[in-house]
Formats: sequence, structure tokens, C-alpha cells
Amino acid sequence: MEATKTASMGYVFLTAPEVRFLEAAIERLIPADELGAGAKEAGVAYYIDRQLGGAWGVHGRSYRAGPWYEGSPQQGFQSRLTPQEIYRTAIREIDERCRTKFGRQFDQLPPETQDEILSAMERGEFDLPSLSSRLFFELLWRNTEEGFFSDPLYGGNHDKAGWKLLGFPGVPSGAYREHVGRSERYRVEPVSILDIATKRAKTDAQGMAVHVQLKREED
Repeated sequence: MEATKTASMGYVFLTAPEVRFLEAAIERLIPADELGAGAKEAGVAYYIDRQLGGAWGVHGRSYRAGPWYEGSPQQGFQSRLTPQEIYRTAIREIDERCRTKFGRQFDQLPPETQDEILSAMERGEFDLPSLSSRLFFELLWRNTEEGFFSDPLYGGNHDKAGWKLLGFPGVPSGAYREHVGRSERYRVEPVSILDIATKRAKTDAQGMAVHVQLKREED
């Protein structure tokens, strides 16, 4: 699977200990099972690293001069910290607390203990000195979903693992119109923007993706 290439592709922001934490955490959020690859195998850590290393990681397009007031949930993300600061600070403080309480950092703990910690973070009950654990968990969960289901062009969803799980065909095809009104699944090998950019997928005369039909499964 293409996910094995992430190590050689290199990270632009995350340090080695941060990568180990992140891979352990996302593996618990979307684990591999009989249906397919999980977030770790799909390269979600690499996706998050690329986002953190870009303009989003420093809130490059956001107003950050204050004043700072408590926002409502309807107003979206509310923090004076940048995503880079949230990830770096939260990972360090979570690992420090794990070493104090369990004698080992997060990625070295048993899966069931990792699950308990992540659940406590989701509830905001895993106290950290510098920020809310719930703030970090919500950002981590959102980024994990993004990396698992976004176009592989952005670094995650290797081998289109997330799309295959959903049966999502990816880039639209001109062949869609032939299936309008049919009471059957549109079963094709998903095509990404990256596939077209690297010429691993064919396009028709209009530049639309050419989908390859998958063999029907017996009921």
C-alpha cells in the first residue's frame, strides 16, 4: 500500500516523537479492520504534517491581533493559539502527563489505555497546563477525518482507502449520465486529482475522468 511511503516522503513540521504520538492516536480514532486500512495506514499523519507546515498551521489568513473574547460554538474555531502551537504544546504535555502517571509516553501505552485517554480528552477531563484537552481532541479528530477522506493530493487517503470504504468514485466522470435513473450502485475504481495530475488515470475528450468499472460482487 502507498501508505508505506510516508516515512521516505519526509515531514516538514512534526518531530519524530510528535509523529509517534500522532500515529498512535489516529490509529485509535480510525483503526484498521476487516473493511480496510485505518488512519495510520492511510497516511493521515503526513496529511496533518503538511497542513501544519503551511499557512493553515500559523493561521496565515486569519486576524490574530485581538481583543480576545469568549466565542459561541456557532462561531467556529475559537483560540488565540495557532494549530502549530496547539499540536506542539498538547502533544508535549500529554506525553509528560502519561510519563508521570504511567511511566511511559502515549505511543508506548496499551491500546485500551490510549482509548481511555482519548475519551477523557474528548470530554475535556484530561487536564493540561496550557490548553484544553477537548480543544486539542476536536482539532485532532477534525484533521483525522479530513486526512482520511480528502483527495490524496493533500498527503493522506493513500490508495484512496477512505473513498474505497465509502464507495466514493472521486473525480466526476462523464459516464455518470449513463447511470441516471438506474437502481444500482455505481461501482468503480476511485480516481483522484492526483491520479489525473500524474497521468495514472485516463480522461475523456472533455477532460473528465474515465472510471474503470469494478467487478460485481455476488449477493
